[in-house]
Amino acid sequence: MANVDYQEARDLLEKVFVQAETLLREDKTPKVSGHFAKDCDKIFKSSTQAFREVLLGCILARVQDRGVDVHLPYVSQGEASFNGRTLDEKAVNPFLHERRIPCSKGPYLNVFRRSVKFQRSTREGVRDKKGFDGFLRILAEVQATTSKRELIPLLRYLLYRFAQLREASSVPVSRLKRISLEQCEYIISQLLACPSGGRFPVFVSVAAFSSVREAYDLPWEVRAQDINVADAASGAGGDITICSEGQVVLSAEVTERLVDRSRLVATFNTKISPGAIEDYLFLVTDVPDGPEVADQVRRYFAQGHDVNFLEITKWIIMLLGTLGRKGREAFVRVLADRIDDERVPRYLKIAWNSCVTALAEGKTA
Repeated sequence: MANVDYQEARDLLEKVFVQAETLLREDKTPKVSGHFAKDCDKIFKSSTQAFREVLLGCILARVQDRGVDVHLPYVSQGEASFNGRTLDEKAVNPFLHERRIPCSKGPYLNVFRRSVKFQRSTREGVRDKKGFDGFLRILAEVQATTSKRELIPLLRYLLYRFAQLREASSVPVSRLKRISLEQCEYIISQLLACPSGGRFPVFVSVAAFSSVREAYDLPWEVRAQDINVADAASGAGGDITICSEGQVVLSAEVTERLVDRSRLVATFNTKISPGAIEDYLFLVTDVPDGPEVADQVRRYFAQGHDVNFLEITKWIIMLLGTLGRKGREAFVRVLADRIDDERVPRYLKIAWNSCVTALAEGKTA
């Protein structure tokens, strides 16, 4: 029987899935042969979920032991066999469930008769025969691949397709009714650490302004730009604009990039000055500390424009500490509403749900 380390298999799934998610976010398709991709099309369209789940286990087993015969998933089938059921129970199935990927509820081998061999003779006993044919062709390629360096791209592509599958599915967003200040800080830090294409910094900032509006019953309208929509094209002064009775109260630019003097000047010339904005905020993950930016800010103040920098996490925590329970409840409600928007990628919903789950388990650090 093959020597398979189940924890090592799980760790490899996690590592390669992060790579696959990154490629999906960047709209880049992992490179594999055309026939491999076409056969994956067949198994991911198949109503038999087990086909694609089996492949994960087979590749993991083959990566660890090139003496494995991926057609033999039961230990009773000889020296080249592997324990497919235990590999699925300890690595594949928990991984798919924790990543919220649509999958079987139990081990994939439940779909097949006991002691099944993944070979042509099994075809007559399966419902989706074309899907099974594609499955066998992929297995043949996996079996013929003898180096780990060549197997990892196959695993990466397969996980990329699982990530696509999740993006096409519905992911319910978890909700919080009560939240402490410590828990707020945990959620904000976790979300900001997640690569989101700038979405999470904007979401938490909008939720913070909305919590002020609700806590003090202010006549504010909190407007937020869609991600990747140019402010100039929409006429907005920043990523977030707060209006009261038709008048701009404050504009804010939310950024994860360091703001240097040249960017500050560009923002002033294209947004602050043309819009006659008197109060402008940069909500940042890193506050600039160089004298050039500070000197430029003083010049703008002398011209009647208040430009300030606030570090997002510290600003929100101080705000929510001042607003109290009502403000914190408004913050998490508005934040969850933003994340629940259909246009928000599923992997961001998963990141939020993971934070909520962690809080339910008592984690705050």
